[in-house]
Amino acid sequence: MPEAQARQALVEAGRHFAAMGMAIGSAGNLSIRIPDGYLVTPTNAALGRLDPARLSKLDAGFMPVSGDPPTKEVSLHRAFYETRSDCEAVVHLHSTHAAALSFRADLPEQDPIPPFSPYFIMRVGRVAVLPYARPGSDRIGEMIRALGGRYRAVLLANHGPVTAGRSLTEAISAAEEFEETARLFLMPGIHPLRLLSEAEIADLVATFRLEW
Repeated sequence: MPEAQARQALVEAGRHFAAMGMAIGSAGNLSIRIPDGYLVTPTNAALGRLDPARLSKLDAGFMPVSGDPPTKEVSLHRAFYETRSDCEAVVHLHSTHAAALSFRADLPEQDPIPPFSPYFIMRVGRVAVLPYARPGSDRIGEMIRALGGRYRAVLLANHGPVTAGRSLTEAISAAEEFEETARLFLMPGIHPLRLLSEAEIADLVATFRLEW
């Protein structure tokens, strides 16, 4: 995406998440690939009040070029770009229900939300649950890198979700679906769940050519 268009797209995405109540204060960060590098949201920037001229521009080696200092979470964004050749954008939020899920002590190492929603399978896919690491720590990027590009979404323990996409629109849709499905999963009265069978999941994967 051309840089000017990408700047505006990130600003609009930030406003969207803020309007949806999925980005409170300065929590969360976004990035997008551009022809000569990347644009990321600045550190301590409120997603609902981003200035396109002040977005952090990084070169192809993720070194700052211009704009305000980048988010401290550059490492996790970089890990997705460098392990998934199709990655064009990354969204990291602290959205309420997905974050609440990340605080649970009984999380499995994979798929913290069981497969009851076909739309979660279609828009998010398999999810790796990563152990707690201090926000901003390079350890988060190292853990994502160790996954070898096998996932387009992770849940950071005691922190929140990260989604990667082949476009900014795809990454946004995955983040929205992650939050909504987490909300449903945590909703009182929904259990026991009617889970999709292996055959039903296989049908989705084959029909929509999904990663799974």
